Amino acid sequence: MRSPSGARPSSGGGAAADDDFAFYYSFFQDAAAASPLPLALDGAAMPNNRRRKRGGDDDSAAEPIKDGSNNGRKRSIATIITSLAALEAEDHADSAGAADASRRELALLESNADNKSQAMMDYFAKMEGSFDADADSEAAEARSGLSASAAAVAVVAAEEAATNTAASASPPRAGHHQRRLWVKDRSQAWWDQCNSPDFPEAEFRRAFRMGRETFDMICEALGSAVAKEDTMLRAAIPVRQRVAVCIWRLATGEPLRLVSKRFGLGISTCHKLVLEVCGAIKSVLMPRFLQWPDEAAAGRFKEGFERSFGVPGVIGAMYTTHIPIIAPKISVAAYFNRRHTERNQKTSYSITLQGVVGPDRAFTDVCIGWPGSMPDDQVLEKSMLHQRAAAGMMHDACLVGGASYPLMDWVLVPYTHQNLTWTQHAFNEKVGDIRNVAVEAFARLKTRWACLQKRTEVKLQDLPVVLGACCVLHNICEMRREELEPEVPFALFDDATTPETPVRSETAKQERDSIAHNLLHRGFAGTTFF
Repeated sequence: MRSPSGARPSSGGGAAADDDFAFYYSFFQDAAAASPLPLALDGAAMPNNRRRKRGGDDDSAAEPIKDGSNNGRKRSIATIITSLAALEAEDHADSAGAADASRRELALLESNADNKSQAMMDYFAKMEGSFDADADSEAAEARSGLSASAAAVAVVAAEEAATNTAASASPPRAGHHQRRLWVKDRSQAWWDQCNSPDFPEAEFRRAFRMGRETFDMICEALGSAVAKEDTMLRAAIPVRQRVAVCIWRLATGEPLRLVSKRFGLGISTCHKLVLEVCGAIKSVLMPRFLQWPDEAAAGRFKEGFERSFGVPGVIGAMYTTHIPIIAPKISVAAYFNRRHTERNQKTSYSITLQGVVGPDRAFTDVCIGWPGSMPDDQVLEKSMLHQRAAAGMMHDACLVGGASYPLMDWVLVPYTHQNLTWTQHAFNEKVGDIRNVAVEAFARLKTRWACLQKRTEVKLQDLPVVLGACCVLHNICEMRREELEPEVPFALFDDATTPETPVRSETAKQERDSIAHNLLHRGFAGTTFF
């Protein structure tokens, strides 16, 4: 409260309270003298000279001030001033208490923050110590891993036994799933019978397209590449069973679910075994049993072809067949086989398999995987065989192909124009006989390995490995004189396509005319064309 002059008296304890009391007393005294009516601070005057009483006030404070009584007026003013001073002191005390509470709360927050920081530092220190202890005990844990695994297996077995006992003793509750075994019990009776020494050789050959000796040789060669070690959880599949799964799948072409039933293995396990063994065959056996002939072998091939057919300088017959596949998800138009679709009245997709065959009907070179819509001459241009010939590795020899290949310095093909002469007819007959060596080899390949006769379940990116394994196994069987069962041979339906440029070398054209002339005049030409 301010004085009439605008200056507010200081407030506090002791002398300050006396000054406040003197100020308020003089102020109210002047106001009472100037007012014509009695001073009433408790409210407006009421009838019968009565005033409203405040709750909690004493009777002396509630009595009206009598007119002309200065003493009563002074006592009322003193009471009011005392109340105001008490209120102001209470306000000061509340402010001081709030400040103290704020200081205590701030101190408490700071103390809590310090405690949390210290606890976090202690936690990080314990974690670092734990990591150090784990690093120090890593070697010891590795040494005791086998015993721990055995204990874990024992615990799991005990839990399984307890679970099965509880499940048999009480009916299963709604929403409760019983724990399943992680290995399914499958019968391996068929494979155990085939693997027995008492199993008939004829039955074994019919099942695996080879004799037991050849099968044992393949298992021995692939042992280090496909063998797996036993673990504490299960025994590894033996090498003979792994190889048998792959060969039986390639020989029969049966779906994986039937392979699983035959050998007592999971479907995914059989698929994995087929790919693993095929990869091992390609990496281990292909360099030994499917390779381009060196100079000595090329000389033997030339002598064999010339002795049988009279055409000099030939080291192999070339042919390209198509392997049916499921429509791929990408580049589907490139794998569409229009000629097979038109002939079979069914949409067909395929990939190409180009091969060179020696006089013993074994492959010396293969090119696998180009789309089925690509003609034979383009497949030849993109193969490693074309690059080998361009590098001069043909040993001054040539290959015999059909009318779907162009005439080049190292490729000998029949005449394709109209009105052929007797010499040209004779030459075409001999070239056709040489080409039939490759045709027969591909027919035996598809007859022996029935998986090549129909669309396979193997993915497109994995198919070249499987086809390469089939070619290697075909060579092994042919070199070891493994005869096919008296079955109807698979008939090849690979339509020949005429190349855009049938003759690509004038020198080769003159050489072909010379060979045709010598065949007729040396008596090697037949007379079936008459």
